Amino acid sequence: MHKPPLIVHTDWSRSWGGQEIRTLTELREMRKLGFRVALIVRAGSELAQRCKQEDIPVYFIDFSSKFNLPAWLKLLRLLWQLKPAVVNTHSSEDSWMAGCAARLCGVPLIARTRHVLAPISSSLSYNIFPHVIFACSEAIAKQLVELGVRPDKIVFQSTGIDEERFQFSVQDREDIRKQYNIGDDEILVGNVAFLRHYKGHEFIARTAAALPNNRFKFMIVGGGNGRTLLEEAISKAGVQEQFILTGHREDPERFFSAMDLIFFSSYETEGISQSFIQGLFYGLPLLTCRTPSILEPLEFVRTYRLVDYGDVAAAKAGLLELSAQITRDEEQIQQQRQAIAAKYGLKRMMANIIRIYSEHGVQIQ
Repeated sequence: MHKPPLIVHTDWSRSWGGQEIRTLTELREMRKLGFRVALIVRAGSELAQRCKQEDIPVYFIDFSSKFNLPAWLKLLRLLWQLKPAVVNTHSSEDSWMAGCAARLCGVPLIARTRHVLAPISSSLSYNIFPHVIFACSEAIAKQLVELGVRPDKIVFQSTGIDEERFQFSVQDREDIRKQYNIGDDEILVGNVAFLRHYKGHEFIARTAAALPNNRFKFMIVGGGNGRTLLEEAISKAGVQEQFILTGHREDPERFFSAMDLIFFSSYETEGISQSFIQGLFYGLPLLTCRTPSILEPLEFVRTYRLVDYGDVAAAKAGLLELSAQITRDEEQIQQQRQAIAAKYGLKRMMANIIRIYSEHGVQIQ
């Protein structure tokens, strides 16, 4: 009996963030479409645990160094046994190892997904190993070309967001605001992100301290190893009473409904952040830093202000201006949702990936 094509993703990371969410999303959605899927990662990976919970096969390879000969031999044996139709790599070390091993094993399609806007050490592995490179933003694609990667290999594809999951709910708004004691007359400025330094949350704290009154409340939804530094920044700014840190949540869609404004403070390395696109589905007024990849979806957004990271005076003025524009215009919001979904929705992402796979002969028979 003919088996459906096997799609294997590899990753070096042990942490949990946007990159890992993208990988799990692709594995999950491809399985729904009838493909077989599997993951190869290092031991101790959070992504591995989540895949196991969804009965996605997981294999462990030590991707900690591309000079690890036993790991190379184990990887080559594994790929030879699995005979995948696609190997999609995600981080530096696993892209070198799995990309090369997949070439040696004759895998029909080797893909590499580039998640961050940051310099690369060499274009060699990008040009030799993958047949296609998925760039998570147009800015990332442009940077790769400037750094010597062949443009004919690069396909823009941000991480698709499920537009059916992320939509406004009156009930969620009421429940979340009641849970965190946010009054009807208070303006809730929100940010959904993992707590890492480049997310720029301390900028939000400094801006909060500059506002003329405490009618503004600030909610940061997310967990991560940057929480201690963030708490210190909030304390230093003297705005503890205005801040709500929810910790990690598996239901961020409910929290967007409670917000009146979004302050997106990331200042480097981002592709097109998943939480940024998620927020755009709610049509909320937006204050954001001038981060290259983040600017791309703004062509579909009507109510927003841009600031340079660290410019507290401009951020303060932006929040005060936007706070006068928080009335929901349902027609305008629906237009924005449709435009965002057409380019950044989950259905759009899967259709584009399936197209690329098909062009390389990988499809359900």
